[in-house]
Amino acid sequence: MINTDAHLAYGIFWAAYVIAFVVFYFMMKKLFRFLPVYGLRTLLLAALVALLLTPVESPEVVGWWIPAWLFGGYELVLGDADAAGRALFNLGLGGLVMLLVWILDMVRYRLSRR
Repeated sequence: MINTDAHLAYGIFWAAYVIAFVVFYFMMKKLFRFLPVYGLRTLLLAALVALLLTPVESPEVVGWWIPAWLFGGYELVLGDADAAGRALFNLGLGGLVMLLVWILDMVRYRLSRR
């Protein structure tokens, strides 16, 4: 059974993680602004979102989510290929979703440039 302090720490972790991601995202957006092609800039930002924000459910506590890159890397180091495979599967799904969003954004960009 997870106590109140653990739930509070879980919430604080996700709040800090999302704030740090937003700061990192805008820093990378400023860095990518020098790339000459809009599609490449947005593809790199979409890959960043998919890589860092895709979650995987914790096998220890039901309903708790962990960043997939962190969980998968940790499980690969420990040698648990099944858990790491689950994280990589979630990363793949997150990448496919962001690829779809990127394609739709490219269509929007193309239609608005005419």
